[in-house]
Amino acid sequence: MAVPARPSSLPRTTSAVEDYLERISELIQTKGYARVVDIAAELKISQASVSTMVQRLDAEGLVKYEKYRGMVLTETGQAVAAHIAHRHELLTQFLGLLGLDADVISHDVEGMEHHVSPETFAALGRLTAHLEAHPDLVAKLRQPE
Repeated sequence: MAVPARPSSLPRTTSAVEDYLERISELIQTKGYARVVDIAAELKISQASVSTMVQRLDAEGLVKYEKYRGMVLTETGQAVAAHIAHRHELLTQFLGLLGLDADVISHDVEGMEHHVSPETFAALGRLTAHLEAHPDLVAKLRQPE
């Protein structure tokens, strides 16, 4: 499962922007909508901070925000969120193959997903695909020394 390099059509984003887009996308998928109060609860930060960032995301064309009503991802915001979700899924899948605990995986993925280069993601994608095709190797990796 190779992660394609960030398409040149996608804007450069910060870790904070990516965290917001990831949460907004997840909320829309699970609840059908995303509101400032929901994002604040998910990210454990103040609603005022979320409002400021959401207004920035709106100005950057990543979300369409209406005060007191909520927001939706723009086409560009959806593309960035899909790219982020794909990276998250790849890291989760790779670490899962190593037999790590789900809580460890979740914690580590959150720390890693924004700080790994496209080249490393591509290599991890190739390695993950190889390991999935060779369960005997996965079994050997999971054996204690």
